[in-house]
Amino acid sequence: YNSSSSPTLTNCVFTENTATSYYGGGMYNSSSSPKLTNCTFTANRASCGGGAYNSSSSSSTLTNCMFTNNTASYGGGMYNSSSSSTLTNCTFTKNTSYWEGGGLHNSSSSPTLINCMFTENAANAGGGMYNASSAPMLTNCIFANNTTTNTSNMGEGGGIYNSSSSPTLINCVFTDNASTYYGGGMYNGI
Repeated sequence: YNSSSSPTLTNCVFTENTATSYYGGGMYNSSSSPKLTNCTFTANRASCGGGAYNSSSSSSTLTNCMFTNNTASYGGGMYNSSSSSTLTNCTFTKNTSYWEGGGLHNSSSSPTLINCMFTENAANAGGGMYNASSAPMLTNCIFANNTTTNTSNMGEGGGIYNSSSSPTLINCVFTDNASTYYGGGMYNGI
């Protein structure tokens, strides 16, 4: 748990950690700016942000990090709340969210993602990424084989679900994503 902190972590592994009732199974950042390089988050669980949770204007910097097989109700791999993380060469694979954002969930956040990959993530809405009142900037990102499930008749946005959001996408690829209702690649809602 990082509160108003700026730790530097290199070649670290967070695996099978749990924050059952709350946030950040692997790591929780509040008003913090941690720098992570070559770190792996695997099989962590939480209510929000199975792998990591960023809140209160946190600005995490992640380079060459991997989020795999993490689980949460919201944001299987990572959850950003009022934060502006920067992710470069990061991978989100086989993360699961019961409700929104299998790989990544952004709420009132403006993360920057460069050369990131989202593959085989699943959620009720936004299999790869879910954006709520957010403005993420994505450059050279790939969304492949992400899916939505059919809980509560949502199942929208296999790759990305945008709700009152304004993402900027540059040179991004969407391939083989699937949705049970609308927007196999991307769904833009109100």
